[in-house]
Amino acid sequence: MKPGAGNRAPGRATGLGLVAIALWSLLAAIATSLRAIPPLQLVAMSFALASVAGFAWVAATGESLSALRRVPLGYWLLGIYGLFGYHAAYFFALQNSPPVEANLINYFWPLLIVLFSVLLPPSRGGHPLRWWHVAGALLGFAGVAVIISGGAPATALGSGPFKGYLGAVAAALIWSSYSVGSRIYADVPTVAVMGTSMATALLAALVSLSFETWVWPAGSAQWLALVLQGCGPVGVAFYFWDRAMKRGHLRFVGIASYATPLLSTLVLVASGLAQASPRLWLAALLVTLGATLGGAELWRKQSAQRA
Repeated sequence: MKPGAGNRAPGRATGLGLVAIALWSLLAAIATSLRAIPPLQLVAMSFALASVAGFAWVAATGESLSALRRVPLGYWLLGIYGLFGYHAAYFFALQNSPPVEANLINYFWPLLIVLFSVLLPPSRGGHPLRWWHVAGALLGFAGVAVIISGGAPATALGSGPFKGYLGAVAAALIWSSYSVGSRIYADVPTVAVMGTSMATALLAALVSLSFETWVWPAGSAQWLALVLQGCGPVGVAFYFWDRAMKRGHLRFVGIASYATPLLSTLVLVASGLAQASPRLWLAALLVTLGATLGGAELWRKQSAQRA
């Protein structure tokens, strides 16, 4: 190994995580434009494309598809739980409640990554729970409360929007626990994401065909949006994220992802798919501040290292 190569590897993996975050800032807008497609069907079609994107990852990294035969069962279960569970909940949330609000609730997951990493051993990036983690969580929960208790009758218990909000909460819990759990399988090659993407596409298709009526994209614009989603935010982004979670700076990537709620909200508003309001920006500010405070110790470490 060349001098410094060991230090560059975490940096490269962290950089891939940052690219994944940038791609995910586009996901809500693309998925909202495809909201006429039932959520499980959208999961199936998106991950079929994500599986194809895996061949590009194999070509770029030299990882072997034969490695799929050595992937432990626990990783298969974790991957299907994360990819299938998260996207089913997220797409359901976007289709049953105001997209920008559901999106903000969903992006509570960066702070949850910081909190859940407490459960990891120090050798896997775990850390003790501090007061600023709790304070950050409270701010984040306050932002979610501002969204859910917006005063509109539509958010009554049992209503469509409220069910959508619950879907967004479930998405945040699933993705954060999946991300932290993947750290346990740091030795599993990232090409395994291709296998879990295939399994997710198959499972989603089977469940969708049993409970949903398929709706094909209407026109070339929606087909293009589907391809972009399947190859980008639901495609290479997951290979990048997997590498970042296993080999990158876990909490740094978690902190960088705190910008995603605001970026994603700006994309939704700029694309005309959502309307801004003072309550919305207050909620976005609380969620972002909570996440930033939750990662306060890493900000100090980064400043000390630069000094």
